[in-house]
Amino acid sequence: MKKILLALLFLTQLTIVTAQEKKLYSPTANAVKDIAAAVKKAKAQNKFVLIQAGGNWCSWCIEFARFCTADAKIDSTINASFEWYHLNYSKENQNKEVFAKYGFPQRFGFPVFIILDGKGNRIHTQASEYFENGKKSYDAEKVLNFLQQWSPTALDPKLYSK
Repeated sequence: MKKILLALLFLTQLTIVTAQEKKLYSPTANAVKDIAAAVKKAKAQNKFVLIQAGGNWCSWCIEFARFCTADAKIDSTINASFEWYHLNYSKENQNKEVFAKYGFPQRFGFPVFIILDGKGNRIHTQASEYFENGKKSYDAEKVLNFLQQWSPTALDPKLYSK
């Protein structure tokens, strides 16, 4: 019985350590290369790229990712329409070149969202404050509306040519 309890304790500790080590943002990532790969993949799948800029230090950034993956409708909308990339901004790596390329979106605070089309062109930048629900999280309807309004389907010129 002691061995079983000891094994369970070990597995619990291992799970906690592994969960803590998994970070949303990577200060050592090559953002230029990663975003280019995301654009290529998005184009091949008729998607856009959703860049969520922020850092592991940002509780609102972590909450947005948790919130979106916990809501089945939002999660499926992201998966169907976007390649989701987490662009790091931290004292270790501010990704100055990338942030300059996209018009200094950090001016809106974090997280901030940048939508790229299948060619890598920035088509929208969105501050996250408009999605907040006043309860230290986000409003599902506002987030879903944003994702739907900036999806490849919504911006398909064929919808507006009649």
